[in-house]
Amino acid sequence: MNIFRMTLNAILLFSILTVFSSCNGQNQNTESFSETTINIGDTVLELDKSIWVIFQDKNNNYWFGSNGNGVYFYDGKTLKQYTTKNGLSNNAIRGIQEDKSGNIFLDTPYGVTKFDGEKFISLKHVKSPNNQWKLEPDDLWFKGNGDIPGAYRYDGDSLYLLEFTAFKPQANIPAYGVFGIYKDKPGNIWFGTLSAGVCRFDGVSLNWMYEKELSVLDDGRVPAVRAIIEDKDGFFWFSNTISRYRIQHNDSKGQKTIEYEKLKGTDSFQQQVKMELPYFNSALTDNEKRDLWMTNYNEGVWKYNGESLINYRIKDGETDVLIISIYKDNQGLLWLGTNNAGVYKFNGKTFEKFRPLRKSSS
Repeated sequence: MNIFRMTLNAILLFSILTVFSSCNGQNQNTESFSETTINIGDTVLELDKSIWVIFQDKNNNYWFGSNGNGVYFYDGKTLKQYTTKNGLSNNAIRGIQEDKSGNIFLDTPYGVTKFDGEKFISLKHVKSPNNQWKLEPDDLWFKGNGDIPGAYRYDGDSLYLLEFTAFKPQANIPAYGVFGIYKDKPGNIWFGTLSAGVCRFDGVSLNWMYEKELSVLDDGRVPAVRAIIEDKDGFFWFSNTISRYRIQHNDSKGQKTIEYEKLKGTDSFQQQVKMELPYFNSALTDNEKRDLWMTNYNEGVWKYNGESLINYRIKDGETDVLIISIYKDNQGLLWLGTNNAGVYKFNGKTFEKFRPLRKSSS
């Protein structure tokens, strides 16, 4: 059987996640945002069903980004909803980050919004003079809407648009559109693109990796590199389980480059439980055994311990839960953002639906 065979749901994955392209320093504030947001936003009783992004800030408040109904803020007692009427650039949230001062940044398909604890401010980007790429420890990086051939860098003062240069995009395919961003252990920034492969920026130069499974497949599909992760052995995985990569960093006469070796990923023929589609849209390593956790939309959650795959199928009643993202909070607990069933949380054995506590009226 062809390993790239797709079900109808898998086809839906690539179409719906095409719009998912537009996806932590130390906090010096000790005041919880829950005390400063009380006068804005709407108090609501439940989350939207389509929650694509989950984030926990340094004060342990949770932020849930929806795919069209703004962002939700939860302090353990009250659930509040913020939308464009409160100052968001757009109601579709593709990423959430926090800077060293405790400001929250929301990445949307139509710009980046900053929340300073009192108000939402839409940031206007500027084009970097001479396309000057920089990398500082406290920088924040944003994907944009997937149509821009580059990424956005925020240095604490300005939001800069930085353009990629390398491959010539194929006709009608924005090859450089950023679908995934990852900061590795040494501090390099990795960008997963729609069809130009993977790019690493080390503060000096951009280095590209191009492989067939990271680009346009033989049957014409464009899976995009949506998630980049390092496993416990130091290997890199780029949005699929077909291959893993050993990365070699070179520094010769001030010129930093990378060399890589492509190795076999999970041996699908030896697995008792097989992934029908070997691409994942979100991934992380846990805090305990540093197992690799992956989601691929319609097949639930996959855990890989270096030897075997374990599958967690998630259902909302009789309906399959369509998973967009997996997130690890400050305590190391795992969460799932979904397209059709709200938010799920791992209880150590399985993923159960999360329902915010309702504030007592007494």
